[in-house]
Amino acid sequence: MSYRPFSRRALLALSAAATLATALPALAQETAVKFQLDWRFEGPSAFFLLPVSKGLFKAEKLNVTVDAGNGSGNAVNRVASGAYDMGFADLAALMEFHANNPTAPNKPVAVMMVYNNTPAAVMSLKKTGIKTPADLAGKKLGAPVFDAGRRAFPIFQKANGIGAVNWVSMDPPLRETMLAKGDVDAITGFYFTSLLNLEARGIKAEDIAVQMYPAHGVKLYGNAIIASEEFIKKNPEAVKGFLRAFAKGSKAVIADPKAAIAIVKERDGIINAELEERRLRLAIDSAIATPDAKAEGYGSVSGPRLALMSSQVADAYTTKGRINPEAIWNGGFLPSVAERDIFAGAKAAPAKK
Repeated sequence: MSYRPFSRRALLALSAAATLATALPALAQETAVKFQLDWRFEGPSAFFLLPVSKGLFKAEKLNVTVDAGNGSGNAVNRVASGAYDMGFADLAALMEFHANNPTAPNKPVAVMMVYNNTPAAVMSLKKTGIKTPADLAGKKLGAPVFDAGRRAFPIFQKANGIGAVNWVSMDPPLRETMLAKGDVDAITGFYFTSLLNLEARGIKAEDIAVQMYPAHGVKLYGNAIIASEEFIKKNPEAVKGFLRAFAKGSKAVIADPKAAIAIVKERDGIINAELEERRLRLAIDSAIATPDAKAEGYGSVSGPRLALMSSQVADAYTTKGRINPEAIWNGGFLPSVAERDIFAGAKAAPAKK
């Protein structure tokens, strides 16, 4: 029998097949994670997009996809349904879901706190003369019915002895427009969202009065990373790896917000990079790098504070049942304290006022 050597094409094909065979086991080791944001791709989404872009999730053997959202309530529902494995949502929305759906399978739980202080605020134009919470009594307040600040307003109202107010409902794009036109006296919303939206409508920052909830006795937690019960049960190491990568990414975002926004711009080319950098810095200053976050440790929570919030949310949201704080929070997957020390040596430039 005569010997016929392999052709160059055949050798290349064999080499490619061998390379693929070697790579397949490594690819198979990656855990896919579908992640749902609470809102559009804006400044704060840099905290999730940077770890994707920089390969931090890949280093933890995770294949993470991040999708834009349209509200915390929807983010909670999508994780609960199994459409997404993990997500980013307001803790109050998660509490409400638990209290109103006690027998639902696959209830999401919070595994890492990101907005240690709620960014919810009441905003008005200074020309209206609203200077203190008490000045809101009898006034027309505007917000979408699902707005976190509006839902939690009874807590703010009780803490500050505010009399009855009149609510006007609208879609999110109309909220700041109606305040600018004088159709409402004040609005509720996330500080870093409504402030910039008002400026975009021609209102100067110095003409806006801001009453932040945390500055007026309302120590609610804000947005947290959530994960479904099923995903946690099946992939505990993936949850740990996700949070480790997220903590590393958080430190990079806080150290250089401008570079972080460039990554958001890569994902959504129509954003205004300068505007979103300001939004990111405002979010860091008002909700993330706060004295409370530094005292409790980035990503963690205080037990008594969580219990108080559970009671307050149950009352304000008139939930079907009481809220068990131990059921909505699981800190067992958090990185070490050292790994979560994202504030050391990392300073974000002050936001423009």
